[in-house]
Amino acid sequence: MTEKIQIGDKWYVAATAARAGDSPQVLKQDETFALFDQFGDIPLLGSGEHGLYHEDTRYLSRFELLIDGAHPLCLGTSVKEANSLLTVDLMNPDSATVAKGTLHIFRAKLLWRGACYEHIRVVNHGEDDVATTLKLHFEADFVDLFEVRGMQRARRGERLPASVSQAQVLLPYRGLDDQLRHTYLQFDPLPARLGPQEAEFELHLAPDDERHLYCTVRCEARPGEAAAPPVAHYDSAFVNTKAERRALREHRCTIETSNPLVNLWLERSVADLAMLTTQLPTGPYPYAGVPWYSTTFGRDGILTAREMLWLDPSLARGVLSFLADTQAQSQDAERDAEPGKILHEARRSEMAATREIPFGRYYGTVDATPLFVGLAGAYYRRTGDLEFVRSIWPNVLAALQWIDQQGDADGDGFVEYQRHSQEGLVQQGWKDSQDSIFHADGRMAEAPIALAEVQGYVFEAKLLAAELAQALGDTSLAQRLRDDAKQLQQRFVQAFWCEEIDTYAIALDGDKRRCAVRSSNAGHALWSGIAAPEHAARIAEGMLSERFFNGWGIRTVARGEPRYNPMAYHNGSIWPHDNALIAAGMARYGHTTQAMQVLTGLFEASMHFDQNRLPELFCGFPRRESEGPVLYPVACSPQAWAAAALFSLLQSCLGLDVDAVRGKVSLHAPRLPPFIDWVRVHRLQVGDSNVDLLMQRYANNVGVEATRKVGNVEVTVVI
Repeated sequence: MTEKIQIGDKWYVAATAARAGDSPQVLKQDETFALFDQFGDIPLLGSGEHGLYHEDTRYLSRFELLIDGAHPLCLGTSVKEANSLLTVDLMNPDSATVAKGTLHIFRAKLLWRGACYEHIRVVNHGEDDVATTLKLHFEADFVDLFEVRGMQRARRGERLPASVSQAQVLLPYRGLDDQLRHTYLQFDPLPARLGPQEAEFELHLAPDDERHLYCTVRCEARPGEAAAPPVAHYDSAFVNTKAERRALREHRCTIETSNPLVNLWLERSVADLAMLTTQLPTGPYPYAGVPWYSTTFGRDGILTAREMLWLDPSLARGVLSFLADTQAQSQDAERDAEPGKILHEARRSEMAATREIPFGRYYGTVDATPLFVGLAGAYYRRTGDLEFVRSIWPNVLAALQWIDQQGDADGDGFVEYQRHSQEGLVQQGWKDSQDSIFHADGRMAEAPIALAEVQGYVFEAKLLAAELAQALGDTSLAQRLRDDAKQLQQRFVQAFWCEEIDTYAIALDGDKRRCAVRSSNAGHALWSGIAAPEHAARIAEGMLSERFFNGWGIRTVARGEPRYNPMAYHNGSIWPHDNALIAAGMARYGHTTQAMQVLTGLFEASMHFDQNRLPELFCGFPRRESEGPVLYPVACSPQAWAAAALFSLLQSCLGLDVDAVRGKVSLHAPRLPPFIDWVRVHRLQVGDSNVDLLMQRYANNVGVEATRKVGNVEVTVVI
């Protein structure tokens, strides 16, 4: 039976099967990513998602290594060098001429500037001379990522005849968008035989002898005819990627703790975010996740940047720059676009170009616009960078106008959504599964829908925009925004609070009826600060009850609610980023002990996941003794906002705030869980200054010491 997930409407089609066996080995660099199996292959048979992808098109659908016509045996596979290098150790199986284990085959792969570079080393560990044949089988199907996920197309472009020379193969495809896409393969040394689907090397090795083979696969897309580009060598690509990583590390703020297992989680999260971050002309942008969301998503980019803001504000600046540059300027119902609205996602594949899917630039999200304004305000407070804020201020004003006008089309003071595109998303909050917003009797809510968390995002956006307006000298606007926020909070508490379920409704439907469902959405009302203090304590307590907290994390929908399903994408599963925002909200209202419980659950979950990597989500089944959390079969891994969750969780427990406008680092009632004795933060940037901090856990509090300061920065602790 086909595994299906509903992420919105028909456009979010599920992968055709759950992943079998080991998880794919993932590499990504800018617009290119690859999924390999444990042999370092892109297999002809398998789950169907493996491949080399560039701009959401699969440029290599098969790449398999055979030794004497057979698959080698796998000894070990590892992704190393901060996620930039895949290494695989293999040995030959038994054959008529070579005994098993005589040959060691080492493969190393990396991505750089739209190409995959591979180094293959074959060593003879036997006592006799060996003659063997190594073959590489390859194919390029040029399918769109949405086809990989299950969509059927009425027609496709044309795969053109391959061009083969002595050491090169060019596989061309002309799409329905009139783009000519090439997969360009180059081999060194010259193969003994080279055809449109395989390269064959004849190897003669004396005892202890070794041979080195190199293959480069480049992805190219451009209109019209194009000659194959020159290709760098593996060694050059390796040196360049290493230099780029070193440059990124030099001035980066770093964290270490007393617990080696927490440090593994930290290192994995840092590496995943570095891999997912793409350098765009507007600056760095964290692509949402691999494989399904390796592109710019507004909501994901903003929340990832917020989770990372205290450590690396450059990510927020890159996100703000890109989203300001792509902000909707006009009405376009087909794309759910309205003036001032912030992008949901952008794609550059063939199906996006031909509008077979609406996601070339798609604006069907209700929350990215207030979150954009909130990020701009939080970025200013974190950096004091008023010059940059001034450059995007027109975009902030346009976003605020959208919030007040098109976002609140019926004028009731709440921001609602209702799709206009027949091909767009039905649900347009972060829980964008088609069945995610419903009433207490299980009936689906009718649009227009006002989500609880979105009103909180608007509340925070107006308060932070008021600070920006004040800094830019517009005091009247600042006061109006503060007044708007205060009135919104009063309306929200009155309209959304459900005494019978002890929490806020997940939403109001088109008739302004409460969807009285216990959901994690109410936890976001703590994060934004819109919740009434007397409600916050009850929500925080409820989030850690057995209904919500399964031992690993907080479910998206509480157990026992209608439509609850621990295997559902948004109706009972556990999302790390969701938990991180809820924990931040708990700490905001003084419930740091509960926030530490969330950190503890996710830390213990991280030890059960491959490479200590928290996935996009996992199932919400109750925790069972001596077992780990249950995987969600088609979750993206890595996923940006899941990787960034740890940094937000640590910040929440420490109550850490960086205010570069005032040159202050403050820690409000800092706490650490029992499994962390101390945390060190190195090179925390505060304006033009930076500081090193040591936070030491004691029986009832946390001691804070500034171990090094450069420049004028004040560190304060509020107990």
